[in-house]
Amino acid sequence: MERDYIDILHRCFRCGWCKFPSNYQDFNCPAYLKYRFESFSSGGRMWLIRAWINGDVEAGHRFSQILYSCVTCKNCVEACALPYIKDKLVDVFIAARKDMVEQGTIPPQVRDYFKAISTSGNPYRLPAEQRAAWAEGLDIEPYTDQRYLLYIGDVGSYDDLGKAMARSVAMLFKKAHISFGILGNEEISDGNDVAAAGEEGLATHLAEQNIKVFSDKGIRRIITLSPHSFHVMKTVYPLHGGRFQVYHYTKILRDLMGKDLAPGQLDTTVTYHDPCYLGRWNGEYYTPRAILNAIPGLRLVEFDRNMQNSLCCGGGGSNFFTDILGTGHDLASRVRIRDAASTGAQIVAVSCPQCYRMLDDALKAEGLEEVLQVREISEIVADSLTA
Repeated sequence: MERDYIDILHRCFRCGWCKFPSNYQDFNCPAYLKYRFESFSSGGRMWLIRAWINGDVEAGHRFSQILYSCVTCKNCVEACALPYIKDKLVDVFIAARKDMVEQGTIPPQVRDYFKAISTSGNPYRLPAEQRAAWAEGLDIEPYTDQRYLLYIGDVGSYDDLGKAMARSVAMLFKKAHISFGILGNEEISDGNDVAAAGEEGLATHLAEQNIKVFSDKGIRRIITLSPHSFHVMKTVYPLHGGRFQVYHYTKILRDLMGKDLAPGQLDTTVTYHDPCYLGRWNGEYYTPRAILNAIPGLRLVEFDRNMQNSLCCGGGGSNFFTDILGTGHDLASRVRIRDAASTGAQIVAVSCPQCYRMLDDALKAEGLEEVLQVREISEIVADSLTA
């Protein structure tokens, strides 16, 4: 582990603020929310990592479970009271995971996740030939020299809800005459969650592969479906020489509202769930809300925990694929759905394919399908165009 990280481990005095949103009324750390042991909070992890580095504890099953229960949501970064360590908290946890990868002490689920990416090119272990199945019947062209590449990612390519989201976004872009193409079967994983899980070598390999494909095709502008892809391509790829103009799809969609897309009256009440890799990681809170507010008749109500204080769905940091947090009443996704129901909203709007799946599964687990829906923002926009 880097010396800068080692030097700050002892500076955390476990005040506990990292577990809370700014109102200190709820637990906002998904791992602590699930397990309720101090060791699963960010402060607890800091002390455990220090003990591990000092040789006081071993990297056994429990230790690796605690390290990988962090979903890299950055609530602790928002909440920490110590300015000289707060920005490095999640970096410390990822650095510890890198050391665990090198030592071969990672949980089996994480090992299997890395193996799936390495051997199949995606965490679903499905053929690359199925990557473009989501686009069947839409007459979407492969990327040649269009203005934008629409990068779909693993969840958008293989998960049923992710595929529905990809189709919805692409159909709106076609309706608005946006010039875009897709890579289809040539697309590979973006590497964001691999990096968050500590496999630096594999993450670098994926970044370099993508950069080569993009550069060879002359791609300069990329629209991503996932905030995870948006983050890694915008902030990490430049470190490997890949400098592109990267947009989350909501940015493009917002600019179309009221111009190329003219929404009609849609009488419904919506609450918006902030995805961590768009919000806390990249500071984008207002663009998705601007899209929803541009729909006549739509009433936007906020979660008590929103924007910087939003409760993560629990799918970040590779947990979407490894399921380290497992199941249970206190899963962040299920708490989030109960919170959504308490707002009186009819729809939970999402702008991330991982959040879409996590919250939709939680909706079913809570048995609230009769009173609440989880919908992706472009689907809501599409509904307004036919209203």
